[in-house]
Amino acid sequence: MTDASQPASPDRPATDSAANSVAADRLETADGQVLAYHRTPGRSPGVVFLGGYASDMTGTKATALEAHVCSRGHAFLRFDYRGHGQSTSRFEDGTIGRWRDDALAAIDALTGGPQILVGSSMGGWIALLVALARPERVAGLVGIAAAPDFTEDLMWAEFDEDQRATLARDRILRLPSEYSDEPSIVTMDLIEDGRNHLLLRAPIPIRVPVRLLQGMRDPDVPYRHALTLVDRLEGDDVQIRLLKDGDHRLSTERDLAILADTVDALLAG
Repeated sequence: MTDASQPASPDRPATDSAANSVAADRLETADGQVLAYHRTPGRSPGVVFLGGYASDMTGTKATALEAHVCSRGHAFLRFDYRGHGQSTSRFEDGTIGRWRDDALAAIDALTGGPQILVGSSMGGWIALLVALARPERVAGLVGIAAAPDFTEDLMWAEFDEDQRATLARDRILRLPSEYSDEPSIVTMDLIEDGRNHLLLRAPIPIRVPVRLLQGMRDPDVPYRHALTLVDRLEGDDVQIRLLKDGDHRLSTERDLAILADTVDALLAG
């Protein structure tokens, strides 16, 4: 279930929709957690949506992309990591490694054949980690404000001495959120585990097509972060689309149309 302390996210929807009213299915993981998911069968390649930090599978991008992909007859999967949305566990017990393992569990159990991974914010990092772990299953990647290494480069590196001291002492930090009255939660476990999964310090051996959508007015993931990712990816088929007026959400009608066109091009091969 959703924990009351789960922080707000820029990807969380403001309103419910018909797509969100359908009861989610459940997948039990090897360590006893239960992941909520929605799966629509269809032809290959399928599409898997990987949400952002503290977001859930009912967000605007996930549901809009689901409707688009399914209208074209392709399979689609969206799910909640542990501690997110309708899945079990506490949000503060999550780490990059655990959320990567949730994604692998969902993809292994609920999809077949090649998949296009669409990762939003933290989901972009998870998508890269999944592609490294299951290269034979991934046909392409789409990153929406992709945030690999965000725990180190966009959190820890930006914290002041007092915030770092609080994390070291209490192992949890609650920060004001511009998206909600509820605080955003960061744990020392998240920071420490993130260091085991950093990608931008070396070449990234991913050679499938990669498409990155990045707003230049994103206050959370600077567009230069996306340029660094382009530089680190070893594959040649890497494209980035910079949206000068784009924010972190990238959820306007125009943004969603760009996302749909980007995924369509990868599905067409």
